[in-house]
Amino acid sequence: MSAAPSPEPSHDCPLCPRLHDFIAAWREREPGWFNAPVPTFLPPEGEDSVKLLIVGLAPGLRGANRTGRPFTGDYAGDLLYGTMIAQGLARGEFKARPDDGLELVGTAITNAVRCVPPENKPVGAEIATCRTFLRPTIARFPNLRAILTLGSIAHQSTVRALGGRVAAIPFRHGGRQEAGGIALFSSYHCSRYNTNTGVLTEEMFVSVFKEIAAFLKN
Repeated sequence: MSAAPSPEPSHDCPLCPRLHDFIAAWREREPGWFNAPVPTFLPPEGEDSVKLLIVGLAPGLRGANRTGRPFTGDYAGDLLYGTMIAQGLARGEFKARPDDGLELVGTAITNAVRCVPPENKPVGAEIATCRTFLRPTIARFPNLRAILTLGSIAHQSTVRALGGRVAAIPFRHGGRQEAGGIALFSSYHCSRYNTNTGVLTEEMFVSVFKEIAAFLKN
């Protein structure tokens, strides 16, 4: 009987040679950084308390790749965690450091690709390879009711991880669909690029989280 697949890659995961080599180069340049696959951020109450999973694209170079916590250390985290605190999905104060004491409430946060990709652009093979960790990550939460995907790549990989067809469950901002018995919400990614260009406004982002919070309360 084979062991269940691990939801977390090893610290020196070799499965994507390009990403492995990119991280190795940054370990030499910045030995004080995390520089490894970024693990899923869990609430202190543990896996059984998780009702919402947020799936981002990949760690930012000077964000999660530096700090070792998803969405921590770059602009995307300011908008994400501020919104989550306001909607009761996180508590404490977000200070963009992994030791800031911020705690998630009934929520976990992960990325479709766990290693930082050059220019923030993972290739298809890397996205598919890292789905071997996304599937067991979704499966580790027995009381999961909803997933929020941030951006089309995270959305498509999550749909595939849930056994759905991307053509049948397309990405759209503010979308709510069903996949694998889970409510699948989707939003444009909360990147500085998207907010600077007006693709995503704070109001648009907050609206998605208000809908999720209301869904989880029912």
